[in-house]
Parts: sequence; structure tokens; C-alpha cells
Amino acid sequence: MVLPDGFALPPLLYLLPLLLAVGAVLWLLWEAEPTIGERTVVSLAPWMVVGAGFNALHQLPNSPVPDVIDPLFGTPSVYLTTFVLAGIVWLLAIHQLRTPVPRALASGGLVGVALVLVVALWFGIEHDSLRLFWPFVALVVAVILTGMLWAATQFFYPDVAIITGAVGVLTLFAHALDGVSTAVGIDVLGFGEQTPLSRAILEIAHSIPAGDSLGVGWLFVLVKLAIAEFVVLLFADYVASEPTEGYLLLGVVAAVGLGPGAHNLILFAITG
Repeated sequence: MVLPDGFALPPLLYLLPLLLAVGAVLWLLWEAEPTIGERTVVSLAPWMVVGAGFNALHQLPNSPVPDVIDPLFGTPSVYLTTFVLAGIVWLLAIHQLRTPVPRALASGGLVGVALVLVVALWFGIEHDSLRLFWPFVALVVAVILTGMLWAATQFFYPDVAIITGAVGVLTLFAHALDGVSTAVGIDVLGFGEQTPLSRAILEIAHSIPAGDSLGVGWLFVLVKLAIAEFVVLLFADYVASEPTEGYLLLGVVAAVGLGPGAHNLILFAITG
């Protein structure tokens, strides 16, 4: 099985309108021909956290998400729901709002992040399950690793750092956060890993003689950082030659890390 645990499509009553909404947003964005650059992709980062947060809330036994919309935030429907919400803000910024698109996207996303965090904090306090120490440690370690890796990139591959810019930093941070939060969840908090490929990496680490004393998360962190750095190096030429497609694809790679990483932090924080 290659799909993560909990992967299930919502009922048709939700799935069909959701697919229609995705199609409509895609078509309207295609017609609008928006400019996609470094700032646009970075401004989508908060929306990745919004989707991750709502998915984490959806997974709670007594989910605070209203039942009528809860199916929209399972896996994989949460990705489509978040795309529709971000797409609507994007289209409003293009056609209605008198503000730059990146600013509108970032502002809308940050409002969504604030909503998610308020609901998550309320749930944790209400159920006496709010524990912020280890999620905070994971976030700080991810920031430090990102800084070290980006500094190395600037030193050894200065052209790559200039070309990929903030999107390159976002990609490295996203996967550092995913790797570190997974390691903390597995080795410290006793959580399991939902993705089969990630479980395979953790099993390899466990088979190493020193695995019992070092834990198993360290190998996952190294693999995630190595892959993220490789992708940034690989995409630099593509971003230089085709900025729109290059930045967009690099943003997708960032989302694959930032979404799970943010999901981990929020879930750890409110489940004790």
C-alpha cells in the first residue's frame, strides 16, 4: 500500500461539488493568466498550513470542525478544499481587490492560520491536552537546520541560492520541519507514521545496531534534508529558464513537506 493511513474520499454529496469547484477555480485562473513568481509562491505558504491545520483538527476524536463541513478536511479532500479557498482569494485579488496578489494571498492565508490556531488552542485547553514544549523544540530545530543548510547552499552554490531565493529557503524549511517533527513524534512522543514510504525509512533506521540508543528519526531527518537540497539544486536551472513553471513546481515540493510538518506540530500540541 502506497497511500497514507486514513486516505479516503468523502461521500459523493461532498466530492462532486468539490471537484466542480476545483475545476471552476482552475478554469478561471487559467483564463486570468496570473503572474506566478517568487513572491506569489511564498505567499501560498500560509495556505499550506491552513490545510494541514484543518486536517489535524479533523483527525481528533471530538473534532471541533462542524459535522456539515468535516468531510471536506479529510485526506485527500483537504488539499482540494484548501486549493479552492486560496483560489477564490487569488481570483478576488486579480479582479476585485486593490492590492497586490501576493499580499492578498498571504493576508488571507494568515487569517486562516490564525483561525486554525485559535480553534486548536481552544481545543487543547478545553480538553487539558495542550502541550507546546516539544512542538516548539521541533520548530526551533527545523529553523536552525534550515539556516545551516541554506548558508551551505549560499557558500557552495551561490547561483542556486540567488535563482531559487525565498522559494528555495521555503523548500528546505518545509522538509526540515517535516523531518524533525516526525522524529520528535516517533522518538519522543510515541506517535506512529502514517505514510508507508516514511515507515520504510524508519524501519531501516531501526535495523541499524545503534538504532535503539539513537532512535529512528535521525535517518528520516537526514533523508528529508538531502532530498530537499537535491531538489533545490536540480530545479535551479529550470527556475532560471522557466520561472513561472519552475517556481510553481518548487512550491509544490515545498507543500509536500510543509503540510505534513505543520500537521504534526498542531496535532502534537493539542493531543498531549
